[in-house]
Amino acid sequence: MPHVQPRRGEFQDLIIEGQPLYLHVAQRVSREWPDNCMLVVGATYPDEMRHIRALVGDMTFLVPGIGEQGGDVATTVRAGVNADRMGVIINSSRAIIFAADPAGAARDLRDAINRAR
Repeated sequence: MPHVQPRRGEFQDLIIEGQPLYLHVAQRVSREWPDNCMLVVGATYPDEMRHIRALVGDMTFLVPGIGEQGGDVATTVRAGVNADRMGVIINSSRAIIFAADPAGAARDLRDAINRAR
């Protein structure tokens, strides 16, 4: 697989009214469609995840980036869980489907998430 240069900041870090675009999007979605949407927040940016969590309260996050992309399970869980210690759906496709034992890899991820919660 060819190496892809990270370009996430090209749009989401644009400053709009003194705030990064990603915070404007998160705030608007949480205010206008909190029951019909969830936010995609990458595991490789836990500081941003903390800011978004503080802004949107208990909304659920879909979290890619654990495994091959370098996101750390414990750091991600601590940054992303809501007041009920829930609110993150962690996706780790490649680390599971390409594992020698996919079921074992999925169990290991589940266990790591629960330990961090």
